[in-house]
Amino acid sequence: MLINERKTRRERLLQVANEMMTAARTAPKAKGVDIIEIVLVTGDTITELSQAMLRYSEETGMGFITRDAENILSAEAIVLIGTKNQTHGLNCGYCGFPTCVEKMQQPTVPCALTTTDVGIAIGAACSVAADSRVDSRVMFSVGRVAKKLNYLPECSNIYAIPISCSSKNPFFDRVPK
Repeated sequence: MLINERKTRRERLLQVANEMMTAARTAPKAKGVDIIEIVLVTGDTITELSQAMLRYSEETGMGFITRDAENILSAEAIVLIGTKNQTHGLNCGYCGFPTCVEKMQQPTVPCALTTTDVGIAIGAACSVAADSRVDSRVMFSVGRVAKKLNYLPECSNIYAIPISCSSKNPFFDRVPK
């Protein structure tokens, strides 16, 4: 039997994406409180997300989002990782407010601990991609538009990790816009 790598590429990438989501879910979290949300974007939804990014780039004048919108079309899948806007009740002050109650009166300011949690989850997911030799890149721009599209409704902080399996990583050496 001969199995051509090109014919099984999508299946293998989706397996890696699922493993990335598992790694993000099981990553350590502040106080052990799980406020992480994770979704996988594939197929036509990647195209829809790219088109929404182009519109957002026009609205905001942020040219690099146009570049990223074109770039994600090279992805077979995109892992979105976000955190819910909630505090941990520690009154640590890392967010700039003395208490969690005062921070929650400013819902646009993220809790520093949940921001750290999403960073750890992203690192765990990216380590799986790296261990599997899958091309990836963390993109806040894609997460920002995914937030606008309400892909993770309860999340205030969303990042994207597009993945690909090609002879050259399409997410690096990009022309700036």
